[in-house]
Amino acid sequence: MQQLTNAEEQLMEHLWKLDKAFMKDLLEAYPEPKPKTTTVATLLKRMIDKNFVAFKEYGNSREYYPLVEKTAYFSKQVNGLIKNFFNDSASQFASFFTTETNLSEKELEELKKIVDRAIQNKKK
Repeated sequence: MQQLTNAEEQLMEHLWKLDKAFMKDLLEAYPEPKPKTTTVATLLKRMIDKNFVAFKEYGNSREYYPLVEKTAYFSKQVNGLIKNFFNDSASQFASFFTTETNLSEKELEELKKIVDRAIQNKKK
């Protein structure tokens, strides 16, 4: 799976939220100042070429839809981040994440519960 640029990721976020959308729907999803139609069309073309997006034609209109699920894309990105920046070590990533971010005690406790549940599920 290829990586998206920041602009493509932003457009993909809108498409994931909408599930399927025409150009006007995508433009409406952007905050002001909205990008030009030609900019969004260029991004969509690149994302189609990367196999992230497809479309159905209805006359002169195209309805776009994602080919890649959001969780699959972000899972691949996080795994790449762990591999490239943390020597393929999830524990190094977790250590960095918990010490270098401003997590509250409550947030750390919530993370601990998530990890504990994952451990229990692995034991089943």
